[in-house]
Amino acid sequence: MELRDIEIFLTLAEELHFARTAERLRVTPARITKAIQKQERQIGAPLFERTPRAVRLTPLGRQLRDDLWPVYTGLQDGMRRAKLAAQGITGMLRVGMIPHNAHDLRRYWDTFCSRHPQWKLQIRIAPFVDPFAGLRRGDIDVLVAWLPVEEPDLTTGPVLFTDPRLLGVAADHELTRHATGSLEMLADFLHHDAPARPDYWADGFIPSHTPAGHRIERGPLARSTEEILSLVTTGETVSLFAHHMTRYYIRPDIAYLPVRDIDPLKFALVWSAEAENDMIRALAQTVRDLGSLDLLSL
Repeated sequence: MELRDIEIFLTLAEELHFARTAERLRVTPARITKAIQKQERQIGAPLFERTPRAVRLTPLGRQLRDDLWPVYTGLQDGMRRAKLAAQGITGMLRVGMIPHNAHDLRRYWDTFCSRHPQWKLQIRIAPFVDPFAGLRRGDIDVLVAWLPVEEPDLTTGPVLFTDPRLLGVAADHELTRHATGSLEMLADFLHHDAPARPDYWADGFIPSHTPAGHRIERGPLARSTEEILSLVTTGETVSLFAHHMTRYYIRPDIAYLPVRDIDPLKFALVWSAEAENDMIRALAQTVRDLGSLDLLSL
């Protein structure tokens, strides 16, 4: 099996969706299908179960994924270290961002890099679907995520910033007649849901009930911010957002209402306890030294 075919298999094993896998790898869906069929012919058994509604790994597919993943990541890490060593860089710290405002946090990134020129910092977009998987797989070293994070194998570090929440609705939605929003309003409308995330963590962003005890119903699944915005702009759902969305996602078909009865979100550094190293500790110390950022002052 060639390295590209291994990458295709592992990506499909993660996405479980041919079109998303093709988009992520920047190839056609036909290329993904052809590669998987070739692998299954070579092995002599199916690696995926395919139905019109879902794609699932077979037991053999799960075994192959578990066997190939450390080999593939080891090769990637080896190549990455060799390239960095050629540039005089002794390490790279990979930071995954669930919020969309990496630019707002540049004072942390710039200070870290100036203090530690021997290390390189890489900022990546991190999904809110299965949010801690990247840390556990070793795809990233540090995650910027909203609190609370209550995972026994993960360490929660210093808070980078606090951000109020807004209610996002379609520009022609009935709620736009109000100057502000409230949690009680959410009980009257569907909200999106996301697969493979801890319930407590999702509730930290969107409570399961209003202060009066009314249930906030979750409806269609969304895997990305773009999918959430699509659901909102068509009026299918309403959604809570962090305030920085008003700077990074200004659109004519969506309106943001301040929410008057919910605490701001806190976003902090999170990392795997067993993978903690000097680079992670140095970034955490940089955040502590500079203090938490007030985004509303920007």
